[in-house]
Amino acid sequence: MAKAYLKIDIETGKETDVKTALKKVTGVKSAEFVTGTHDLIASVEGKNYEEIVTKTLSEVRKVKGIRKTVTDFVFEWA
Repeated sequence: MAKAYLKIDIETGKETDVKTALKKVTGVKSAEFVTGTHDLIASVEGKNYEEIVTKTLSEVRKVKGIRKTVTDFVFEWA
């Protein structure tokens, strides 16, 4: 299982539309508004990192109202 966090900047006035659309994208597990540099953080999962990049992120980038995304892949080791 691969995971990533998307830090998303949204056009003013499009916040609710973007959040609603993101929740419909396969692989997006949560989408929450945050304070700070970005407007929203989404948690995404896929069977591997390639799936996240080729399927989930390509769908996220089609959502109208998103100005910019920054992807942080989760790497865990013990």
